[in-house]
Amino acid sequence: MISRERITGWLSPLLEIVMRRRVVVKFVLHLAIFCIAYSLAFLVRFDFSVPSDYVSILWMTIPVALVAKALGFLIFGLFHGWWRYVSIRDIFPIAAGCTLGSLILAGAIAVQWGAYTVPRSIYFLDWANTLMIVLGVRYMVRAGREVLGRNRRGDDRRVLIVGAGAAGQMIAREIAENVSLGMEQVGFIDDDPAKLGARFQGQKVLGGHEGIGDICEKHKVDEIIIAIPSASPSVVRHIVEHCREVSATFRILPGVGDLIHGKVSIRALRNVDLEDLLGRDPVALDAGLLERHITDRTVMVTGAAGSIGSELCRQIARRSPRRLILFEIAESPLFNLEMEMREKFPNLGLVPVIGDVRDRGRVEEVVRAHRPAIVFHAAAYKHVPMMESHPVEAVKTNVLGTRIVAEAAAKFEVERFVLVSTDKAVRPTNVMGATKRLAELVIHNIANREGQTVFVAVRFGNVLGSVGSVIPIFRKQLMTTGRLTVTHAEASRYFMLIPEAAGLILQAGAMGEGGEVFVLDMGEPVKILDLAKNLIRLSGKELGVDAEIVYTGLRPGEKLHEELVVEGEDVSGTTHPKVMKLIGNEKMPPSWAKQLEELIVCAITGGRCGVVERLDALVKGYRPGYDFHGVPVPPTAAADPPPSKSFH
Repeated sequence: MISRERITGWLSPLLEIVMRRRVVVKFVLHLAIFCIAYSLAFLVRFDFSVPSDYVSILWMTIPVALVAKALGFLIFGLFHGWWRYVSIRDIFPIAAGCTLGSLILAGAIAVQWGAYTVPRSIYFLDWANTLMIVLGVRYMVRAGREVLGRNRRGDDRRVLIVGAGAAGQMIAREIAENVSLGMEQVGFIDDDPAKLGARFQGQKVLGGHEGIGDICEKHKVDEIIIAIPSASPSVVRHIVEHCREVSATFRILPGVGDLIHGKVSIRALRNVDLEDLLGRDPVALDAGLLERHITDRTVMVTGAAGSIGSELCRQIARRSPRRLILFEIAESPLFNLEMEMREKFPNLGLVPVIGDVRDRGRVEEVVRAHRPAIVFHAAAYKHVPMMESHPVEAVKTNVLGTRIVAEAAAKFEVERFVLVSTDKAVRPTNVMGATKRLAELVIHNIANREGQTVFVAVRFGNVLGSVGSVIPIFRKQLMTTGRLTVTHAEASRYFMLIPEAAGLILQAGAMGEGGEVFVLDMGEPVKILDLAKNLIRLSGKELGVDAEIVYTGLRPGEKLHEELVVEGEDVSGTTHPKVMKLIGNEKMPPSWAKQLEELIVCAITGGRCGVVERLDALVKGYRPGYDFHGVPVPPTAAADPPPSKSFH
């Protein structure tokens, strides 16, 4: 029996000649098809016994038929193109070329010899023969190339595609057509019962997600491709759980929003990431409410180039504000954000502003000049260990900066001021959390004054992938030393995707009536240890072989578990299922304003000890690490803090 490799070897020289003279070969091949189709029309018309008179007519008119059909195909550009990529869409231009060629043929014969020289049925038979043979040859070339031209290597990766929808089929088609990928598909996986056993792109749907393990073992699968761009994180988690049961690597197509112009390709595949697993199902926002507050209004974002600030800017820009003020102290990040925003939103009135929230004159100058209707205050120092070492700077930015921006908003009658807060403000054990809790109290105090501005705060946990957060640190450690540092085996945090957090901040900010602290539903807390293990597995490495986890102990100011509600507070629902409102905010004593002023004076003069002591006095539940800060422990700090509520 002649092997496929030998056949391919015999055909290679011929294929090489054809490739060099592709256009000429195609033209000659089409002429042969036209001749066969026209002759076959006469044979069919006369039951394969053509009278001698019509044989003469056939030989007399066949040159005209060749010229007429060639003109029809030439006009529609059918002598160009790659037959290996022929698809259903090619039927229409080929049919149009055949139709035009037949009309030219009929017209030429009628003018030269008379309308009834050739039976009218010949034209219809010739048209049908030409269409079928041209399409048949092209599809045979494609099929032959896919079958004979692949010349599979022994080291080709056997691929299982999860998802037999449009994206999965496009990936399957690319695998079939592109030998250089080094892939061989074994079939599809799809949970749709109607697709079970069906074939798409020549490949069978072998089963549902539950059968991934057995199917991979049976077909010796090397790689799993998750090709469901519209899948929610919960679906991706379900699929990945089954993928972990096998040794095959797995990759995923990015979400629909990341696929430019809907183009799906092998090149778009990436490794499954933690964001795919930890993200939650898309949250529906009240579009009407947001449009009323943002569309055709002037909006200002402080800390605009940060992780949350920049995403706020993107989501605000999509709602067509009249003007968007980007207030930022960091020059290069602001420049990069401006370039991105001008490219994505060319018609947006964009105003980048270099400024420091601690500079009252600059803040008031900007607010006075642009008169924003809404201010989103995202500017803050957020890195816990860094702020623990620099409490003076934390107070100047997180407390004084917030007060300056909030007072400027009240002075120039900004309609709405939204503070971006954090779960670390709850019974804080660190300077950063204490200053953010104090920032909440500052705007709560200003909200109690007479004025038109609505002040609200929005509190939430960690966002995945933000600058300085745990996941980027883990990724860098995995790429360099392979040693992932975890503070404690039981340490846990709340996590949320940046786009979800920004969207809910906009939602909560629009819902506030004044003085509220809103809490975002963060779901269940996630263990940092689990994050590290998942990242190692998703990176194709093995714990204990390619990577290790090292416990470093909690750093100064760090908690074992984060909380979202302060002791004594309760939460109530709002009109949005993912946004809660705190009830029973802390009451400030009469001396509070004076103590706050003393704290700010201490920070301005650089008094670290005074800053820590006054934070302790001002923020309920805060127990600073006096030894770390080099401050004598006051007698009132010796008592243990009361237990606090957890929030799920």
